[in-house]
Amino acid sequence: MALQVTGASFSLLKNSRNRSSIIRGVASEESVTIQTGGEDKVKLGGSDLKVTKLGIGAWSWGDTSYWNNFEWDDRKLKAAKTAFDASVDSGITFFDTAEVYGSKFSFGAVNSETLLGRFIKERKQKDPGVEVAVATKFAALPWRLGRGSVISALKDSLDRLNLSSVELYQLHWPGLWGNEDYINGLADAVEQGLVKAVGVSNYSEKRLRAAYKQLKSRGIPLASNQVNYSLIYRIPEDNGVKATCDELGITLIAYSPIAQGALTGKYTPANPPTGPRGRIYTPEFLTELQPLVNRIKDIGQSYNKTPTQVVLNWLVSQENVVPIPGAKNAEQAKEFAGAIGWELTNDEIADLRSLASKTKPVMGFPVEKL
Repeated sequence: MALQVTGASFSLLKNSRNRSSIIRGVASEESVTIQTGGEDKVKLGGSDLKVTKLGIGAWSWGDTSYWNNFEWDDRKLKAAKTAFDASVDSGITFFDTAEVYGSKFSFGAVNSETLLGRFIKERKQKDPGVEVAVATKFAALPWRLGRGSVISALKDSLDRLNLSSVELYQLHWPGLWGNEDYINGLADAVEQGLVKAVGVSNYSEKRLRAAYKQLKSRGIPLASNQVNYSLIYRIPEDNGVKATCDELGITLIAYSPIAQGALTGKYTPANPPTGPRGRIYTPEFLTELQPLVNRIKDIGQSYNKTPTQVVLNWLVSQENVVPIPGAKNAEQAKEFAGAIGWELTNDEIADLRSLASKTKPVMGFPVEKL
């Protein structure tokens, strides 16, 4: 997930409901999703890295500037740990974090990378064979210059994670300058064995193509582009990003896939979310959203699935998309895991899209337009 804007800071095969073995291909021959039996992983772009078809976002872990009612305590820490363990127990082993999540830069309490690294270490002590795929991000801060800044920041992230390498390293957003150096820094990280694959985040079509071309000249694939994408935020479909990802074989990682809770049915016009989210998902917006939420609930009942699981499945059904909802506790993590392993029909997918098109999208992260 990218930093959300608040007042004070950056804050084609699918029809069967029951199918045990599916092979899917997106527009590019370089990116193919393979599901066979119990395996449910996708290869990120043209890289060799495979991750679970759904990941877990760790933006809220340690955060006190947007999530957690502006506070962090032992209870929230324990809940985050149970979210991690429940995810792994449910077969979800792809976790996305960033150096700025929960950091002093974002007015956080405990760095999310530090927490994730601690959770992994504790889990491995109990289960040495467990495999966890970690994605983290480089913050393109204006004072960071040169390709060496990427390697330096990555090594700091690895120290916090207590890992020698990570599976995926991403540029969190385009820099105001120095982007070619940043891309070269990503390639250097691969060549130095510090990462298995590299990606970008919040990249427009133009920037995406340029990054892809530059990495390709170094013999390295651009594995992913992480952007805001949900049933009610389909800007990647309108601005060419989704089509470009499919064309070039770049996996789209979808942050805020349940619209920060707005699509779960939890909130109503009489009960909007608190904190900064309340300024985005207002009672007026939630009133407009109700027909869609009601239809989501109806579809979920026919599958014995929750609204959250329906909207996450809708994203997976778009092909070449890996959603990364944020889990604060074990209950949420278990619910997310139930979003895969089944399929909406084409008619249901189209019906939800049609209803969602009647809702105006909320504001996204401004750098999407840089």
